[in-house]
Amino acid sequence: MPASDLPAKPNPDTDNNDPSIVKGTLDKSFADIDWQAPWLSHITQLGYLSTTIAHLSNIKHQADSVGTPKAIGSTPDVVGAVLKTAMERQAAVLEQPLPQTKPAHDNKPQTLQFVSQNALPDGEAYEHFIGTSGHIPTRDNLHDLFNGSIWLTFPKTKAMLNYYHMLEIAKQGVSERRGRVRDTITVFDENGAVLVTSDVSIGEALVSFDWQASLVKPRAKWDNPAQPDNSAQAAVYIFGHALLEQLIQPRKPLCAHSIVIHVSQELFTLSLAERMSYLDDKVAEYMDTLLSNDDVKPRQLAPLPILGVPHFWAANAVTEFYDDSYVFRSGRRQKPSK
Repeated sequence: MPASDLPAKPNPDTDNNDPSIVKGTLDKSFADIDWQAPWLSHITQLGYLSTTIAHLSNIKHQADSVGTPKAIGSTPDVVGAVLKTAMERQAAVLEQPLPQTKPAHDNKPQTLQFVSQNALPDGEAYEHFIGTSGHIPTRDNLHDLFNGSIWLTFPKTKAMLNYYHMLEIAKQGVSERRGRVRDTITVFDENGAVLVTSDVSIGEALVSFDWQASLVKPRAKWDNPAQPDNSAQAAVYIFGHALLEQLIQPRKPLCAHSIVIHVSQELFTLSLAERMSYLDDKVAEYMDTLLSNDDVKPRQLAPLPILGVPHFWAANAVTEFYDDSYVFRSGRRQKPSK
């Protein structure tokens, strides 16, 4: 990676972690999030999100007019407010404006912000509303919390995906059949992961369903989120917000749909904030190329049993973990060229 290709150096994710910034309550499902899980370590504003969500999901009682504690339920539109504050905090840390949409057709770039689901007009497509207003409708559930966390972490890539949704909606309208482009977007958006590696053989082995050559034998080359190593040569970052939601209760069969981004080893010497800024640009470029191809289809995303990623799950430290053929399937192995 040439020096000129490196991202501008952002400040660390310095959080004051003041949960009182956002008022309200959340139901107990949010308390089930393990914010220390390695697959969440790359999320922008993780400190603020974890502290605030934990606080809002653990408020059990409030006093009534005579001082007697009483149970309270969830307050509406809390998740959108948390994400809105997190995005504003991140822009302040980076000393940059808030991220924007990528305009399709005659639309102008719109500044992104999180709003209540109620802001989405009846009958208007979710993606079209984001593309024309910059407003991201958000519900008070885990799915939308994780969706918002990916908007914070990969804003350019998410904007690129929404741009292609807009192009396809303009061509085909909104129907039950989305077509190959929108199907590919949806699979990656909901369930995607990004393998980043400076070792080409690891990426090639993953695409070829060669789990031994991608995940087992080169284990020493894989980055450990709990103990970052500047000499690492491979890492996985989850993009799919539905996958993050499923990982609230980890199960061995969970499988991501991944892309491979080849980088120089220098990337792994960067801070996590610098790394993610750089990767957001690269993943957006990758998806722009992929989705502009007339032959794009979801099968071009490589299956990856997510708990098989080294250091993601304690059990995978034992090589026998990968002997489970139901999870680590032979798949569509590439035939050797003649």
